[in-house]
Amino acid sequence: MTWNWPNTLTWLRISATPLLVLLFYAPSGWLAPALTNRLAMLLFVLASLTDWLDGYLARRLGQQSAFGAFLDPVADKLMVVAALVVLVDLGRANAIAALIIIGREITVSALREWMAHLGQSQAVAVAFIGKLKTATQMTAIPFLLYADPLGSFDPLWWGRWLLWLAALLTILSMVYYWRMAALILRR
Repeated sequence: MTWNWPNTLTWLRISATPLLVLLFYAPSGWLAPALTNRLAMLLFVLASLTDWLDGYLARRLGQQSAFGAFLDPVADKLMVVAALVVLVDLGRANAIAALIIIGREITVSALREWMAHLGQSQAVAVAFIGKLKTATQMTAIPFLLYADPLGSFDPLWWGRWLLWLAALLTILSMVYYWRMAALILRR
C-alpha cells in the first residue's frame, strides 16, 4: 500500500466512523445532546467530502491504486452503516429503510466482486441511479444526525422522508446492477 493523499483521506474517513458512534454512546453528560447532534452531522459531512476529495486527488495526482479502489468503497460503507445503525437505535431512522440500504450495499458489493472475478467489472460500474441513491442517502443522514429543528425547517422529518426515498432508489439501483450482470452472464 502506498501512502499518499487519497489513501490518507480514506483512512481518515475510516477513523472517523468510530468517532461518530462514540459521540452518541459516550458517558451521559459528556456532551449536550444538541452539541452531539451538531458534531456528528459535521463529522459525517466532512467524511462525505473526503470521499469526493480522495477520488479527485487520486485522478488529478495520478495516484490511483488497486488498494485505494478497494478501500474507498469500504470506508464509505462503514460510515453509512455505522450512522444508520446509530440512527435506528436513536429512533430517528426506520429499521426497514436502514436494512434495505445496508442489504443493498452488501449485495451490490458482492455482485461487483463476483463480476470482477469474471473480468466483467465494467458491467456493474457505478451508474447514474447509484449516484442518485448515494446523493439522497448522503443528504438524509446528516439531517437525521442533526435532528434539531431549525426554525420552521424540520431536519428529522426531511431526513426520514429522504431516507425512504434513498431506500426506494436503493432497490431500483440494485435491480439495475443485477440486470446488467445478468446480461453478461447470459452470453
